[in-house]
Amino acid sequence: MKIMFDFFKTMFQLPKPWVAWVGLLMAVNMAGPLFFLATLEARVVLGTMMASAGLMMFIFAHKGFVRLLGLGHILWIPLIFWLWGRMDFETPFTGLDRWVLSVIALSGLSLVIDAADVIRYLRGERAPTLTPGA
Repeated sequence: MKIMFDFFKTMFQLPKPWVAWVGLLMAVNMAGPLFFLATLEARVVLGTMMASAGLMMFIFAHKGFVRLLGLGHILWIPLIFWLWGRMDFETPFTGLDRWVLSVIALSGLSLVIDAADVIRYLRGERAPTLTPGA
């Protein structure tokens, strides 16, 4: 639990637009599924988020708040393709469809940002971008 609290405490040191972005991602990917929990899509998104969070906590515990944290979202790649394949574009969109599309769009954009961060890490930018309690 301490790792998770340290992670969030550190994350809130990011510039406000980035904190808002992370908040939006969490709202769509963690709170959003609660409205559709009876569906397989919601349970898979929530499970993927929990697994991704675990991976990020592992990276944070061993490396700190580094650009490699973007690797924690790697499970979103198959998730996005799976969700896209579940969409029925022939019928009018439901609330579930709109939520699924928002997960696909926001998570896809996040993956682009994550890929850039991981590449920067692999190219040598390995110092923590933030430190706990700073």
